[in-house]
Amino acid sequence: MTENQTIAAKQPEIATAGALRRGAAAGYRWLLLLFVVAGAVQIFLAGLGVFHRHPHGLDPHRTLGFTMAGIAVLILVLALVARPGARQVALAAVLVLQTAFLQSLLAALGHDTAVYGGLHALDGLLAIGVAGYLYGVALVRRRAAARDLQ
Repeated sequence: MTENQTIAAKQPEIATAGALRRGAAAGYRWLLLLFVVAGAVQIFLAGLGVFHRHPHGLDPHRTLGFTMAGIAVLILVLALVARPGARQVALAAVLVLQTAFLQSLLAALGHDTAVYGGLHALDGLLAIGVAGYLYGVALVRRRAAARDLQ
């Protein structure tokens, strides 16, 4: 097989890989945006749970927190497929650790020691900040790629 035939045979594979990466990058951006918006709702639900003494208390806040941890895992998976850069993948992994592990640990410790409850809130804000940063970087890269195509 000649070199041109080899390249031609690989073209469908390259096109499929490129389409997969573009799709993963789009999903990555949308999930980051969803995470940031969910973070704002999360803050509202925490305030609602603390100041409105109803039977469900912080249950909606807790449920959304676990949902956000799942979203963070999906963000990491899509980052691994889309390959937005080593820093972005590392920060997506940090986001998973923050939401899936650290938030639950700090919330549990906060029942006995208030400072851990405060750290729970600060870590939540940091997680929203990480997701916001990743979203901003992803938008800048998308706009640069669109500008290069023109």
